[in-house]
Amino acid sequence: MDGFIRFTNQTQGRDRLFRATQYTCMLLRYLLEPKAGKEKVVMKLKKLESSVSTGRKWFRLGNVLHAVQATQQSVHAADLVPRLCLTLANVNRVIYFICDTILWVRSVGLASGINKEKWRMWAARHYYYSLLLSLARDLYEISLQMEQAAHDRAKREKSLSQEPLGYSVADEETEWLQSFLLLLFRSLKKHPPLLLDTVKNFCDILNPLDQLGIYKSNPGIIGLGGLVSSIAGIIIVACPQMKLKMH
Repeated sequence: MDGFIRFTNQTQGRDRLFRATQYTCMLLRYLLEPKAGKEKVVMKLKKLESSVSTGRKWFRLGNVLHAVQATQQSVHAADLVPRLCLTLANVNRVIYFICDTILWVRSVGLASGINKEKWRMWAARHYYYSLLLSLARDLYEISLQMEQAAHDRAKREKSLSQEPLGYSVADEETEWLQSFLLLLFRSLKKHPPLLLDTVKNFCDILNPLDQLGIYKSNPGIIGLGGLVSSIAGIIIVACPQMKLKMH
């Protein structure tokens, strides 16, 4: 109970819970819409989803400052690739949160002359760039872990090496694929923070891909992706050791 109270006292913790609720409503609404007699339930889910989405905007008002701070920290990363990816990703997050704040100002009626569609597309575009760069960083980290795992495996098998038995091309391709997938599995299994970060970013990117028309999805896919991403985010906030560290 104490852990849950500490979690909900954090702005990020409350935002993750609201986000999980929002995407759960979206997913349930998509599943129930085709069924007869569920119109009232679908309408209630739609209203709840809208209310939660509006509430989340209050939690995100200070995120511009957090993104600026993250940008300043990522500049000092030792490795060049993560430094570039994280810095550019955080710069795009700053722009995204600025666009999001402007949309919030319009939604509460403080500035009615704002072009909602234009700012919404700008927000989606910079959110997409941020996630794309974060995924590039994840893939780079995965490649490093797989390279290390392959090196360790080669050292172990060096003393047990023997002449090949003569495989066909198809056998060699199958063996290569199996070896690649096994290395990937072992690398991610040994580094849960990397797995969580990759899953979270991959699920998050489905939404801007749909908004920008790059890859259209239905609300069920977006709702499921948002829910999985929110659960990953809850784990990261609740267990700071599960956050992918910057080297």
